[in-house]
Amino acid sequence: MSTYVVDYEDVVRPEWIDSNGHMNLAYYVVAFDHATDKLYTALGIGDAYREASNFSCFTAETHTLYERELMLGEKLLVRSVLLGADAKRVHYFHEMFHAESGQRAAAQELLALHIDMRIRRVAPFPEERQAALAAAVAKWRPAELPKGAGRKIALPG
Repeated sequence: MSTYVVDYEDVVRPEWIDSNGHMNLAYYVVAFDHATDKLYTALGIGDAYREASNFSCFTAETHTLYERELMLGEKLLVRSVLLGADAKRVHYFHEMFHAESGQRAAAQELLALHIDMRIRRVAPFPEERQAALAAAVAKWRPAELPKGAGRKIALPG
């Protein structure tokens, strides 16, 4: 059984290319953000949830690893893993692959907060969303953390 909740596919666009001739770091984040939208929809906390409930999720922290270049016109695949959720937070991880070679190009770990849009403050998920998220974590949480998850930024030694 796959631990990936959703897949997001895209192609490296001309406007994503920087002066070094490869995909600019900001556009890795854009592609990861599109994958987040798809993940949130699959988890029932996306745009429809926001519109119906006046609650949303705001990203509180990210950590992005850049491992390989992506070039103009190359296809990319982002696979999303759900690492955990509690009453007010969702913890997830994206892996970006070069779609044809299968090599991992980048990864991003994120922590999002559940927000009451009326007061723009952190608030608990409704009980039914907490239960649904707990079920999703039980179904999809990988036995081992993906490579790079939980990593901190530091110089060696």
